[in-house]
Amino acid sequence: MLGSALALLALPSFAALNVLACEPEWAALSTEIGGDKVKVSSATTALQDPHRIEARPSLIARTRNADLLVCTGMELEVGWLPILLQQSGNPKIAPGQPGNFEAGLFVQRLEVPTRLDRSEGDVHAAGNPHIQQDPHNIARVAEALTKRFSEIDPSNAAYYQARHKEFSARWNAAMQKWEQQAAPLKGVAIVEHHQNMEYLMHWLGLRQVGTLEPKPGVEPSAAHLSEMLNQLQRQPAKMVIRAAYQDARASQWLAEHAHIPAVALPFTVGGDDKAKDLFGLFDDTVQRLLEAVK
Repeated sequence: MLGSALALLALPSFAALNVLACEPEWAALSTEIGGDKVKVSSATTALQDPHRIEARPSLIARTRNADLLVCTGMELEVGWLPILLQQSGNPKIAPGQPGNFEAGLFVQRLEVPTRLDRSEGDVHAAGNPHIQQDPHNIARVAEALTKRFSEIDPSNAAYYQARHKEFSARWNAAMQKWEQQAAPLKGVAIVEHHQNMEYLMHWLGLRQVGTLEPKPGVEPSAAHLSEMLNQLQRQPAKMVIRAAYQDARASQWLAEHAHIPAVALPFTVGGDDKAKDLFGLFDDTVQRLLEAVK
């Protein structure tokens, strides 16, 4: 009897909150704040384009069982999340409910268009949605997410607040370190594959001199790449950068012909072996950029 009682005590504690994150960065942040009081999964991986995923039956099942949905919003998931919400039939996580959390509501948005013209490519009405690339945004979202956890699961509110306090202390120290390390990157000219590095550039003071995509979401043609190469002869760049999920061929072609490094950044948690959590994500991002300007 005693053995079986001890075995029961050794079982993991029941997860109070079932959290489904739309992107890996919010899954990682939910884990930082929720600890063992939450069960967290992500709808996408770092090697998927977050704009375009398929609402598979297994994902619909996870959505049906979620107590809290944590997404970027800002139209990032507009191509798949409405279908997922509809097919899951989960009223707790419907838009406007406490179980539906949009990180984009808590940050200062970049590139909010003054007019909407779909001929300009994948333009988001609410601004550039790739907010996770600035650690100050992670800090703002962490505070708001802690409040939401506490509202949905008030019995564990003190636990979430204590974890947030501890996370914030570590995060603020890490931001100071990253900003000191990244000082040599200020003003450095870069080419990006897709307009998804704007928050990173804004944070570190990088300067974009071109994109491989002629319009957001439109893959580069040979003619556009040749044009970009000519432009770089007049206006040089130090590197060409892309996210881990993006095809390497265009940036490698430009790098070889312009004699500059092609840098693949993890972009989110899980984008490479070193970006195992949010701290690793920014450690690795800063180091990869610094290596490229050596």
